[in-house]
Amino acid sequence: MTEPSPWNLGGLSLRELGRRVWRELGEDDVTDRGAALAYYFLFALFPTLLFLTALLGMSPLPGLMDALIAYADKALPPAAASLVKHTLDEIRAGARGGLLSLGVLAALWSGSNGMASIMTALNIAYDVKDGRPWWKRRGLAVLLTLGFGLLIMIALVLLVFGPMVGQAIAAGLGLGNVFALAWRILSVPVVALCALAGIALVYYLAPAVEQRWRWVTPGSVVALVLWLAMSFGLRQYVSRFANYTATYGSIGGVILLMLWLYLTGVVLLVGAEINAEIEHAAAKRGEETAKAPGAHAAPADREQAPRHAA
Repeated sequence: MTEPSPWNLGGLSLRELGRRVWRELGEDDVTDRGAALAYYFLFALFPTLLFLTALLGMSPLPGLMDALIAYADKALPPAAASLVKHTLDEIRAGARGGLLSLGVLAALWSGSNGMASIMTALNIAYDVKDGRPWWKRRGLAVLLTLGFGLLIMIALVLLVFGPMVGQAIAAGLGLGNVFALAWRILSVPVVALCALAGIALVYYLAPAVEQRWRWVTPGSVVALVLWLAMSFGLRQYVSRFANYTATYGSIGGVILLMLWLYLTGVVLLVGAEINAEIEHAAAKRGEETAKAPGAHAAPADREQAPRHAA
């Protein structure tokens, strides 16, 4: 049986898909759930920074921490970036060996709380009830948190050391500067693929539905593009038109950080709603490999299960 591509949009036009997703955003209270995610993200952020600071401080590769600060400065609004940089500087000043074990435990617990909230939101997007036991949901949330952390590390290493690695390979193979330049250019889409892989991992494992693994889906692409546009747009807006620090004082950085985390959560849920609506539309058309609303598995998957059991 040929599996239909999600890029067929379940037979929907872009306009119809947009209309359905817009309706679902209201019915599933995506804005409220984005606020809940921002709360968990905030509590997970600083333990994660604690863990990364201790881990990167032990790394033999120089420049990773500076790269983390530099890219936080690019992605976040100025006041929020200043808050994160100030926190990182304080952590680095008081860094000690025990931070690694303390940071990893705090980061895993806080991060898994946020991931558990994402799992709940994605189950709502697919209109299913999560029948998995508590220990399985928590273990999955921890694994997803670890997966994200690993992808962040890979992206940082590629961004910082990609050009140097390209030059070393080019010199060793006698390929000249052209290969080194190509490697430097390719490092950017590779980092984007790391981000897509992280989003795909969440969309694949978080909801309590049986799915086939896909590296790239319409929802993950839209989520990544919206997140990049949101981060750039919010930074430009705050830099040019709104001075939160002047209005709210020292708490302005916290407000901007919460706003950025809130919009990040909403964007992630929008991508999940897009994938869910494509799946539901395909099921309505009678595609055997697609799941109807409320179904944990597609008809083709349910038919194969007894044969595998036999």
